[in-house]
Amino acid sequence: MIRFFFHPTPNPAKVALFLEETGLPYEVVPVDTSKGDQHTPEFREVNPNGKVPAIIDTEGPGGTEARVFDSTAILLYLAEKTGKFLGAPAERAELLSWLMFIASGVGPFSGQAVHFQYAAPEGLDYAVNRYRREIERHYRVLDRHLAGREYFVGADYTIVDISAWGWLDRAGRVLKGEDVPLASFPNLKAWFERIDARPAVAKARAVGQDHTFKKVNDEETKRALFPSNYRDIVL
Repeated sequence: MIRFFFHPTPNPAKVALFLEETGLPYEVVPVDTSKGDQHTPEFREVNPNGKVPAIIDTEGPGGTEARVFDSTAILLYLAEKTGKFLGAPAERAELLSWLMFIASGVGPFSGQAVHFQYAAPEGLDYAVNRYRREIERHYRVLDRHLAGREYFVGADYTIVDISAWGWLDRAGRVLKGEDVPLASFPNLKAWFERIDARPAVAKARAVGQDHTFKKVNDEETKRALFPSNYRDIVL
């Protein structure tokens, strides 16, 4: 059994999609990041970095319990555990390259673009432009690569597609003000629509819906989500 520490945000969504694609048995453990659940001592034992997602696999290697945090690490771990969505052995280098590009580029720059467009104080035009332009550049890299391709690596659906879907599903928020957010990236748009039509996607979107997560953006939420902004919070 896998204990899946979850909040309805892009990185946990990737893991939810993988779990639904494979049918692995799992239990959702809600972590309300707007209330600061990620900073409790109990959760820091699961992920010392205080972020979701994280998993505890009670049937890890050799029958031992395995703790895994960071969405990319979790996808790799589960793909190796199940032998699914890793692509052909000859494509491993390509798979790792695109997986890390999403982990170190698309994800962080999407997150910063969202932060500075929606959460940061007004007047930070340089930062808004910087991250918005960079995520558009990242999208162009993906769009060019997908020309003539159905998936990112080889001929098959892999954890690269699963990882990318988690953030591209939020393109409308990342590219604030765009009526059709992927219109300028036709190959990426076609890829997203193909992935988004998979039956497991609807199931992944339903994960956690039986729990009421906090949605009010008050001072508690800001302190929980952006603790580095507050000098009185020891991280």
